[in-house]
Amino acid sequence: MAEAAAPLLISLAAFGASEVLKNGQLHYTELAREAGADGVEVRAELLRDPAAELPELAATGCVAVYSDPEPLWAADGGLDVQALERGLHVARLLGARRLKMSIGGFDAAASRAGLVALRRRLDDSAVELVIENDQTLKAGTLTALQRFFAAQDEAGLALGMVFDMGNWHWLGECPQRAAGAFAARVRYVHTKGVLRRPDRWIAVPLAESAAPWRAVLRALPADQPWAIEYPLQGEDLLAVTRTELGLLKTTREIG
Repeated sequence: MAEAAAPLLISLAAFGASEVLKNGQLHYTELAREAGADGVEVRAELLRDPAAELPELAATGCVAVYSDPEPLWAADGGLDVQALERGLHVARLLGARRLKMSIGGFDAAASRAGLVALRRRLDDSAVELVIENDQTLKAGTLTALQRFFAAQDEAGLALGMVFDMGNWHWLGECPQRAAGAFAARVRYVHTKGVLRRPDRWIAVPLAESAAPWRAVLRALPADQPWAIEYPLQGEDLLAVTRTELGLLKTTREIG
C-alpha cells in the first residue's frame, strides 16, 4: 500500500489580516477545505473572540497547527512558562497536533535551565512544539537557530523546526544555505515567494518569486507538511486557492 502524501496546509494569514479579521478564521477554514487543503494553521493574532471562535474552529477538525506569536524565551533569557502554557492550552482546545512558536530571547548560557524545564514539560504533552525562524535577529538568523538547536540537543530536547522559506530574506540570509543546515530538523514548511521593493521585501505567490523557490523546496523534506503562507487574493478566491494548492502538489510530486 502506498504511503499517504504529507498534508498540504494553508496558514490562514495567507488570506490577508484585514480580511480574516473581518470575516473570521472559520470562514477561511471552510474555504480552504473546499479548495482541497488537508488542514489549516490558525493564527492567534487573527482571533477576534477566542471564546466563541475556538470551539467553532475545533469542530471543523481541520486545524493542524496553532501559531502563537508569543516568544518562548523572554528578553532576559528566561523561559516564558506562562506563554508556553497558554499556547499548549489553545492548541489542545483546537485539536491541533502542533504548536508553532519562536525562540524569542533565547541565550545559550542564560537559557540552559529553561531548556531542561521545557523538556520536562513536554514529556507528557500530546501537542508537538515546533520552532519557527522568524524575522528577528535574535530568533531568525542561521547563527541564532544553530546555537539554539545545539543547546537543545545537549539538554536532551528534540524539537523540530518550522522552515519559513521567505523569512530568511528579511534578515539577509540565504534560504538554500539554511535548508542545507536544518533540513534534518524540519517538521513543517511555510512556502513563500518573495520580491524586493526599494524599501523592503514582500511576500508573493511562488510563481512570482524572485528567489529560487523550487531549489529550496527540493532541499527540504517532502514527507512533512507544506503550507501556503503567501498572499491568496483574487475575485474567485476559491479558484485561486485551488490553483496554488495544485502547484504545491505538483512540485512535491516532481521534486
